[in-house]
Amino acid sequence: MHGGATSSELGVYAYAAAQVKKTMEVTHYLGGENFLFWGGREGYQSLLNTDMERELNHLARFLEAAVAYKKKIGFIGTLLIEPKPQEPTKHQYDWDVATTSNFLRKYGLIDEFKLNVECNHATLSGHSCYHELETARISGLLGNIDANTGDPQIGWDTDQFMTDVAEATLVMLSVIKNGGLAPGGFNFDAKLRRESTDVEDLFIAHIGGMDTLARGLRNAAKLIEDGTLAELVHKRYASFDTEIGAQIEAGKADFEMLEKKVMEWGEPKVPSAKQELAEMIFQSAI
Repeated sequence: MHGGATSSELGVYAYAAAQVKKTMEVTHYLGGENFLFWGGREGYQSLLNTDMERELNHLARFLEAAVAYKKKIGFIGTLLIEPKPQEPTKHQYDWDVATTSNFLRKYGLIDEFKLNVECNHATLSGHSCYHELETARISGLLGNIDANTGDPQIGWDTDQFMTDVAEATLVMLSVIKNGGLAPGGFNFDAKLRRESTDVEDLFIAHIGGMDTLARGLRNAAKLIEDGTLAELVHKRYASFDTEIGAQIEAGKADFEMLEKKVMEWGEPKVPSAKQELAEMIFQSAI
């Protein structure tokens, strides 16, 4: 009820460590390629009775011990953390990709873990799945994807099978940009609706989810091969392809130099972002 690694009770912390030790041994024995930490209870209900700094430090010590044991037994699989916001805990310490990345950097664990992004969790944290995937990719942390989705009218983790081809296309754009997911991949952390009671419904749901991702992959490949959307984005940042832009991106443009340029150029003129055209290009590939 209070988490494992962030529990206020030492006995619970130790019990959780023993559980992770055993499951990691089993994963190693079975030749598993990934080992996932789900932190749905690693958080708090109220800060009034919580020492948040101490709990975060405990969580870091727990994950450090897991890394050490992984190396001790020779397990070469990827350690994954699954960012998750509120529900079931009011506030969880691995709220979203950015929060989790910051935690890993602070405690020197950034090279030991990758992230398992769940699309429904992205929705709950106030982001799109594409945003979370891109944030993880840019940080070099994209390891695995829980290919599910949520209902925008329901504010909790409904874990539905993905059927939105547009969403699947954006997901696959990130995967392609990432060069794939190996040794991770996709898994359906999803379930049937309560009203779907026939055995065949489970097969239909999985087939629908796989077909949606397959269509998304084809659409993403089409967008990349066409190049129109990429060219639109490139043109938007064309001013940074100049000599001054290159100096800025190289960290060689100080404020004094930029002030002189501004006095020379005058009021800047910003070209259109062409969002409507970008959306049209994207929709034409769906």
